[in-house]
Amino acid sequence: HVQLVESGGGSAQAGGSLKLSCTASGHTRNFYCMGWFRQAPGKEREGVARIATGSGNTYYADSVKGRFTISQDNAKNTVYLQMNSLKPEDTAMYYCAADQGKCPYCSGGSCYSGYWGQGTQVTVS
Repeated sequence: HVQLVESGGGSAQAGGSLKLSCTASGHTRNFYCMGWFRQAPGKEREGVARIATGSGNTYYADSVKGRFTISQDNAKNTVYLQMNSLKPEDTAMYYCAADQGKCPYCSGGSCYSGYWGQGTQVTVS
């Protein structure tokens, strides 16, 4: 049984920073890819950033490029999301995702991943 536990959410002022952490616990196996998604009230869940754990290759949504950085600590089974220059439109519930066979993704209004965290709220004012 694998669990993804997020932490680090909270409130920040526009222009500020927050750092999210996601730690995998339980019967973990090597994840092929981990990522962060977010969902604002009344909006669809969207991908924010992802990292291929073996190669370290990263992908960012256009809306966060240059402001957010995803990183990993494989020894700790942890992935991070450093969020700088926060904007009010970054306000959302942020979810960690991990998959052993492919990168989590969204399509047709739904998002798919082998495992999801419970979410951590980020509020920017």
